[in-house]
Amino acid sequence: MLVLVAPGQGAQTPGFLTPWLDLPGAEDRLRAWSAAIDLDLVHYGTKADADEIRDTAVAQPLLVAAALLSARQLFPTTADLVPRVGAVAGHSVGELAASALAGVFADDVAMSLVRARGLAMAEAAAVTETGMSALLGGDPETTLAHLDRLGLTPANVNGAGQIVAAGTAEQLAALAEDKPEGVRRVVPLKVAGAFHTHHMAPAVEKLSVAAASVDAADPAVPYVSNSDGGAVGTGSEVVARLIGQVANPVRWDLCMETFQERGVTALIELCPGGTLTGIAKRALPGVRTLPLKTPADLDAARELIAGSAPSSHSSVAE
Repeated sequence: MLVLVAPGQGAQTPGFLTPWLDLPGAEDRLRAWSAAIDLDLVHYGTKADADEIRDTAVAQPLLVAAALLSARQLFPTTADLVPRVGAVAGHSVGELAASALAGVFADDVAMSLVRARGLAMAEAAAVTETGMSALLGGDPETTLAHLDRLGLTPANVNGAGQIVAAGTAEQLAALAEDKPEGVRRVVPLKVAGAFHTHHMAPAVEKLSVAAASVDAADPAVPYVSNSDGGAVGTGSEVVARLIGQVANPVRWDLCMETFQERGVTALIELCPGGTLTGIAKRALPGVRTLPLKTPADLDAARELIAGSAPSSHSSVAE
């Protein structure tokens, strides 16, 4: 069973879209999205520096555009995806790309929503100096109790020994000085706010307004939600979770448990791939993983897709 996943914020690097623009139609598609959301995705994906693409309002649309651009090289439409993909999921903002790939709404709607999401979260992040840090290693229960004592939120529970803490700059500084027992490293992330925490409550309200007019279809393939790892069967519920997830923790560990329960044998991470496949290698031993970094990875992805069993989708939701 093949799973298709889209990465979240922090996966972007300067110039990562440059090689993708050589593909037929890729630059035209990016420029059309750019015009629709009033953001130059071509510039930010090819020429912008690390600080420019760290901006939440830029990073989020850029990542969803990259995921969709790479996915459409493999599956031009959702109908092409349905026979071969057993489930789709995205990490944080990657959920918007996953929703479009599942057929909940069109790619241009996903781009419109992610533009609204990025702007709203950037505005919320500007109120207080906040951020996120990844904790590598350690016992989850010990780590969670330690974070609670420091007033930090476990914003991402990623599995495979990785938890991401979010909070104010002062709280994160205290964490760097006082690591939980067993944690090997505390790594500040390239994000500009405490996402998936109460600090993002204002963004939830704004995204809710932006999504009010969206006509959402039911997923054509199982859509696995960050909220609880469950497969969501209705478009309206997908949209409701996309909105609420802005201020609630990402449970990627539970998503991977669902992949395993459904018999995952292969996992492709869309551009800019690497982070989620790295986690999967540790948490899902025996599963073939492939990150899409450049177009040079597409042939290997096509081989992996061709070798995966056809998907029946006998139960889209549970």
